[in-house]
Amino acid sequence: MKKKVLAVVCSLSLLLAVGACKKKQEQPAPQTGMPGQQLPAGHPPMGEQGGAPGGVVMPKGETTVSVPDSVKGKWKGVVLVVEDKATKKSKDYTVNLHSDLKIPDSNLKVEVGDFLPDFKMEGLTITSTSNEPNNPAVRVKVFEDGKEIFKGWLYQKFPTIHPFEHQKYGLALKNGIKKG
Repeated sequence: MKKKVLAVVCSLSLLLAVGACKKKQEQPAPQTGMPGQQLPAGHPPMGEQGGAPGGVVMPKGETTVSVPDSVKGKWKGVVLVVEDKATKKSKDYTVNLHSDLKIPDSNLKVEVGDFLPDFKMEGLTITSTSNEPNNPAVRVKVFEDGKEIFKGWLYQKFPTIHPFEHQKYGLALKNGIKKG
């Protein structure tokens, strides 16, 4: 009797193991956490080989920004929100593209670069997939006492992705401003 029970248990265990193997499904390509970027199909999941801390996988090399003709000259500036963390007060500043904003009563200067209304990163190329504000982002550099302390993109819809971090001030993209 014990042999029959043992045989049944072993058979069921074997069936369950085979069934579990067959139920493995193909997983969708994981997101990198960056707006507009997805890992290529077949890439190891985040956290495995090639994955950077936080799961963001960046290709090696220098990134380039390509502003499409459909976007060039269509946007004149951005509205940046500057927060004083001590007073919990925020103020909006309108800044032209490729110009500077000196934050009043501080030693901070923000250089505003390119604005991409529909930010997308493919490999090492950063571009805009359309002229519609689907995923607005602006490239900025922040200087404190003349020293660069931040260089990157501010995302309107994803303000916590690669944010500007400072002990006293917060900086965010509110929106882009179209020409005309």
